[in-house]
Amino acid sequence: MSLRPDLAAIAEMIPPGARVLDVGCGDGALLEHLVRTKNVDGRGIELSQQNVNACVSRGLAVVQGDADTDLAEYPSQVFDFAILSQTIQATEQPAKVLADLLRIGRQAAVSLPNFGHWKVRLSLAASGQMPRTKTLDYHWYDTPNIHLCTLADFVGLVETSGAVIDRALALSDRGATKPVRPTSFGEWAGPNLFAEGAIFLLRKA
Repeated sequence: MSLRPDLAAIAEMIPPGARVLDVGCGDGALLEHLVRTKNVDGRGIELSQQNVNACVSRGLAVVQGDADTDLAEYPSQVFDFAILSQTIQATEQPAKVLADLLRIGRQAAVSLPNFGHWKVRLSLAASGQMPRTKTLDYHWYDTPNIHLCTLADFVGLVETSGAVIDRALALSDRGATKPVRPTSFGEWAGPNLFAEGAIFLLRKA
């Protein structure tokens, strides 16, 4: 089974044999891939009981939990990588969740959609209504995304958190990834305007 583009990019960042915590692991597609192809020591935490059941049926070590409240229970530096894919915008306390990821893992891999994409900006300007895109395909009243942000916003949060971006990849609307300079997210015509989303590999300074 092929992985979602951001998950494939994250998988490429993880070395064989690493200790991995996948936060908001969904149905376990990434975790299963890492266990099978890279022999990682993988664990997962997922809010949806249905997804937890799907993970367990795949033989994965996944527990039900909430990133906003349950990450505080994990010891510091117990994992090599803490992963959070397409989830931070759905948390109640993104800054706290990011701080926990950076504490739990020696590195953190985070992917997120970009609310600053030019199509989103154009749609909002043209219609006067909250836009819907392939990666943000919800009505304003039923979206799980409660803290939408641009990629530049996220980079600002990373800096405020005292973290370093070791690697950044811009994600196109066709699912292609492209390495970019972390500083380019502040440029007017950079990935903050043209990328559908991004993947970041982070560590504490």
